[in-house]
Amino acid sequence: MDAQNDVTGCLGCDLLAGRRELPGGVIHQTDHWVVNHVVGPLNLGTLVVAPRRHMVAVAELSVEAAEELGRVLRDASRMVEALCEPEQVYVCQWSHGEPARKHLHFVVQPVTTDVVRAFGGRRSEQLQAAMMVRDYEAPREQVEAFCERGRRWFRDDAG
Repeated sequence: MDAQNDVTGCLGCDLLAGRRELPGGVIHQTDHWVVNHVVGPLNLGTLVVAPRRHMVAVAELSVEAAEELGRVLRDASRMVEALCEPEQVYVCQWSHGEPARKHLHFVVQPVTTDVVRAFGGRRSEQLQAAMMVRDYEAPREQVEAFCERGRRWFRDDAG
């Protein structure tokens, strides 16, 4: 990441630049996008698809980055479907924080029957909101194993 596109203190930039540890490492990357496991309270298997460059809105994407995004989101969703066998895969954009916009990222979340049950039957935004207020991170060993399986999937099955 070059200096003008690297914002110290931005979680996305800090993870990509190595200033903050990224459990499991990068799962997949393209010219414009990086796929890694989420850092924070969402369930095991939840991915983040983020631009390599610091940007805070879809409107900032270059034509090339926008064209590449569809394939990356599709492939990340296919990988989560294959590895997690979820009830549904949520794909949503998150890039808003206090007090302003933050590094653009898309969350690709496998929602299994067990996850829904653990949160009292909640789904969609109610499920994600309930998950975000808990003090939880998936166990590091499980994240690392999942990321390794994800790298193999991208290498062998994404085609």
